[in-house]
Amino acid sequence: MRVVVRLEDLEDSLESASREARAAFGDGRLFIEKYLARPRHIEVQILGDGSGEIVALGERECSIQRRHQKLIEESPSPAVGHELRARMCEAAIRLATRSGYRNAGTVEFLLDGDDFYFLEVNARLQVEHPVTELRFGCDLVAEQLRIAAGERLLEPKRPRGWAIECRLTAEEPEHGFRPATGKVLYLQLPSGPGVRVDSALEQGTVVTSYYDSLIAKVVSYGATREEARRRMIAALDDVSILGVGHSTAFVRAIVASAPFAHGELSTRFIEENSPSSSWAHEHENAALIAAALATGDSKEFSFQSTDSGSHDPARNSSRSSPWSKLGNFRLWNTR
Repeated sequence: MRVVVRLEDLEDSLESASREARAAFGDGRLFIEKYLARPRHIEVQILGDGSGEIVALGERECSIQRRHQKLIEESPSPAVGHELRARMCEAAIRLATRSGYRNAGTVEFLLDGDDFYFLEVNARLQVEHPVTELRFGCDLVAEQLRIAAGERLLEPKRPRGWAIECRLTAEEPEHGFRPATGKVLYLQLPSGPGVRVDSALEQGTVVTSYYDSLIAKVVSYGATREEARRRMIAALDDVSILGVGHSTAFVRAIVASAPFAHGELSTRFIEENSPSSSWAHEHENAALIAAALATGDSKEFSFQSTDSGSHDPARNSSRSSPWSKLGNFRLWNTR
């Protein structure tokens, strides 16, 4: 792909793109499309039962991405009002109807202002489907089984509230998102009202390099977007995974940021709103503890921190205090 901003660059870009396509795929033909500099990525969940009945279960916002890989999703989108939602859902249903679609699927669009453009259809259940399930009170996996059994679609429930999903990956954001592997030495995942976690992790699980980096999905639900957002922040604060590097603090910084809180999203969000680097210190401290636990080293060890902690009398009352040994690190969040 080539992005052409100036007309004088068009010919060279066409030639180089065609040459690379021919070398890679044996076909140098190209197509040209409008370039959207700061679009939002919006997708519509559909179900089709094969009888011609198609339903759309609202939209999901998937604009927070890194290298076109989604990190955070929510439903509904803060940018989509009733009229725009009706148009997008109608377009998705029309496409699925004309193609005779059967099963669960997602029709994806790029949104630029009030104009939306077709991107693709994912003919499967997607990673972010829980946000739709929480809002519509349904089970999309069960719906797929009903469709496969030849049953007709049920009338979808009226959507309620707001849901946000964060993908936690075995990657190290502070080191350029390099893949992380290792044995899970300690695991704590959040729970409670309005919080759902989908994960196969257990203490002792070995995370290898042979599979996708996704290790858990944390989903929050609330009556409003702000309630769901605050509940997500609290849930991510409760995540503790030692022994394997992970992206929890990175996505937590995004959800807690002012641009995210204000719904100012686009596919360039991470490029334009780099989260604070403060999350890196907690990860480095956790890595040190994990290393000590893995080797069985019982020697005393301490951590360096940018905050001296001099304001905390619990840490300075005695040199023998465990707080003075651990510096600013906290293994568990204490809200």
